[in-house]
Amino acid sequence: MVTTPSPEPDLAWCHEAVQGVSRTFALTVNVLEEPMSSQICLGYLLCRVADTIEDAGHISPESQVNLLRRFDAALDPASNGTMEEFRTAVDGWLPPSADRTTDWSVVTQSPTIWATFTNQPDSVQTAVVPLVREMVDGMTMFVERYANTGGLRINNRSELEQYCYYAAGTVGKLITNLLTRGNVSQKRARSLYDTAEEFGLLLQMVNVSKDVFDDYTEENNVYLPAEWLADEGIDQESILRVDNRERAAKVVERTACHARTFLDDAQAYIEKMPLTHGNTIAAWSIPYLLSVGTIRELNTRPEDALTESGVKISRREVIAVMEAASTADRNAIGELRETIAHKPYHQALD
Repeated sequence: MVTTPSPEPDLAWCHEAVQGVSRTFALTVNVLEEPMSSQICLGYLLCRVADTIEDAGHISPESQVNLLRRFDAALDPASNGTMEEFRTAVDGWLPPSADRTTDWSVVTQSPTIWATFTNQPDSVQTAVVPLVREMVDGMTMFVERYANTGGLRINNRSELEQYCYYAAGTVGKLITNLLTRGNVSQKRARSLYDTAEEFGLLLQMVNVSKDVFDDYTEENNVYLPAEWLADEGIDQESILRVDNRERAAKVVERTACHARTFLDDAQAYIEKMPLTHGNTIAAWSIPYLLSVGTIRELNTRPEDALTESGVKISRREVIAVMEAASTADRNAIGELRETIAHKPYHQALD
C-alpha cells in the first residue's frame, strides 16, 4: 500500500512538478510573473491529474470513470468527497515506482496540489474549479462513449473539436477567468471569451496532429477522424501500417490545416490580453508561435507524425522563438507568425 501523501501545501514542489510533466507549459509558467505564475501552475496540475487518468491504458474504462468521478467530487465544493479519498482510490492503479512517470507522480501528490491550490484567494478558486470540473466531465463522457473500444476513436471533425474543447478549450476559458478579474471592461472581456476556446483548440489540435504515433501506441487513442481516414480508403486501426503511410499522412496534413484555421482567433486573444495579475504576453505567445512552427513542419513532413521520430521543431528554433517572444510586444506577434510560418525562426535570423 502506497502511503497517502500528507495534504500540506507545497508550492515549490508544484512548480518543480510542472517542469517535469510539460516542457512547453513550463515555458509559460516560467515567464509569467506572480501571482499568475503560481495560479496557472496549480490550475494546470489539477488538469494534468485528470488527463493522466483519462489516458491510462492499463485502467479499465469502468474504473477510469469511477476515478474521474471521485476526482470531480473532490473538486466540488458542494460534495463531501475529498482529495484524500480520490488518492486512496488511485492506489491500486499506480504503476510500480520504478516505472512511474512524472505524470503519475503528480497524481500521487494530488492532495498536496489541492492543499496548495486551496491556499489561493477565493477569486482564483472560483475562476479555476468550474473549468477543471468541466474538463473532467468531458473526459468522463469520452471514456464512457468509447468504453467498448479500449481507447478513443474520434469519428468526425465535429467530435474532434468537441474533444479538443474539453481537453484545452476549457483551459482557454480558465485563463480568461483569471485575466478578467478586476478592472477589465465588458467589451474587452467579451472579446477575450469569444476567442479563448480557439486559443485552446489551436494548441490541442496541433498536439493531435503531431502525436499520432504516441497516441496510438502508448494510449490506444486515435484522434484522426474516421471520416477523414475513410476518404483516403483506410481505417483507424491501420493508420501506422507502412503501406498506408502516404494516405494517412494526408489526414495528418488535413488535421494540421484545420488547426491553422484557429490561428487568427488565437492571435487576437493574445493581442487583447490584459497585463494584470502577473500576466505577460510572452507566456502565451511562446506556445502560440511554437504551434505555428509545428504546423509548418507538419505540412512539410506529415508522414513523420506516423513514426516513432514524430514531428518536432528543433531546439535551436525553440530557443530563438523564446528569445524573440520575451522582448516582443503584442503588436509584433503577427510579424513573428508570418516569419515562422515560412521558415524555422533561427534560420530566418541568419
